[in-house]
Amino acid sequence: MRKEHDFLGEMEIPDEVYYGVQTLRAVQNFHITGERVDPDFIVSMAMVKKAAARANMKTGRLPVRIGRALVQAADEIINGQWADQFPSDPIQGGAGTSVNMNMNEVLCNRALEILGEQKGRYDLISPNNHANMSQSTNDTFPTSMKVCVIRKSSRLTGALEQMAQELDRKAEEFKNVVKMGRTHLQDAVPITLGEEMASYASAVRRGKRRIEQSLAEAHKINMGGTAVGTGLNAEPQYIREVAAELSQVTGSGFFTAANLVDATNNTDIFADVSAALKVTALVLIKMANDFRLMASGPRCGLNEVKLPARQPGSSIMPGKVNPVIAEVLDQACYQVIGNDLVINMGVENGQFELNVMEPVIAFNLFHSMEYMTRGVNTFTALLLKDLQANEKQCNYWVEHSVGIITALLPHVGYEQAAMTAKEAYLTGRPVREIILEKKLLSPDQIGVILEPSEMTHPGIAGKKAMAGCRW
Repeated sequence: MRKEHDFLGEMEIPDEVYYGVQTLRAVQNFHITGERVDPDFIVSMAMVKKAAARANMKTGRLPVRIGRALVQAADEIINGQWADQFPSDPIQGGAGTSVNMNMNEVLCNRALEILGEQKGRYDLISPNNHANMSQSTNDTFPTSMKVCVIRKSSRLTGALEQMAQELDRKAEEFKNVVKMGRTHLQDAVPITLGEEMASYASAVRRGKRRIEQSLAEAHKINMGGTAVGTGLNAEPQYIREVAAELSQVTGSGFFTAANLVDATNNTDIFADVSAALKVTALVLIKMANDFRLMASGPRCGLNEVKLPARQPGSSIMPGKVNPVIAEVLDQACYQVIGNDLVINMGVENGQFELNVMEPVIAFNLFHSMEYMTRGVNTFTALLLKDLQANEKQCNYWVEHSVGIITALLPHVGYEQAAMTAKEAYLTGRPVREIILEKKLLSPDQIGVILEPSEMTHPGIAGKKAMAGCRW
């Protein structure tokens, strides 16, 4: 054991750990989620600390020997080492100070070790004086959130694009499969299954663009604003350098916000991102539920598509297979929508120069991005890729639907069409049979008008067949 102290007193710390007294206090104080801080966030904060150390060396305030050791320690964390040295609960009081100091302690103790010194020799390399130089939790924590959100967003938008591409492939595969379109859950007019798949692809890409657009403000950071955005204890040169250093470290462009006070006390950017996730979740839920309905049955439902069987569907009903992949995407998206409310409450509850609710904002936003990414990847891999069309059943519903009467409207007139539809409903007979019986159209004419490609494209179906119609 080694002894470390802060202004509250002294504590014993196991020799083998790299965190210190302030981290241990956080572990003792916060027992909320049972989870640890998001690994991506730890890497993101290490990137911020690396950029800060490099900028401080450029100003001459941070000795090069110490700065290089801190940078090496940060690189090790970025590369996946020491992940077990961040034990605090992600939901915590203090606006993220526990996470910031946890990082500072790990960096300093590892830097001391690199330089051949013992852990805990904070008189040589200090978590507050060196690792936190020109910084405050109030600028490093939100900046690390932005780095993390941008890192996670690339995986999410990549997953959405992959989903859209798979839907494009299904649109091509099913382009000649005609089925009944439905409005109000009632038969409407024919559409191709390919057209439906293409519409889903379009909506998914719109969600991707929505998320990308919401991230524009995330590239504006408040590093150098320190405690309240006034830049106390930060050199002007440091403020100029740190954003450039962070851009180089992360590979993404970051810029110093025009108003550091605003960027320190407002967190609405995270509400923007969450809102984009929420709206995209609504689109995904709608699509997943359409698949559930199209696959319903199989004997007593629509049975228009065949979802890949992924697991037995019942503990009591033999042979039952449920649409579990569509269901799990729904549930992942419900969680995203619920998280959005928590994020909104956290964003509005900042007072004066700081939003102390950033930890719960980060916790829920990071989870939302992970849940959506995993849900989308699961749906694409385990449902879309092996999706099949039940073309025979789709044709059956078209032939036995009254909805196709709409295609005959320009040829027989609204009154005759309405009477034909009524008779079809009452008798259960196909529309085609009634039209032929009443000799409203010839077999050749009705064959052209009700030909699938005619009914699923703009224009009057069977326009060339109009010659000789009674109406």
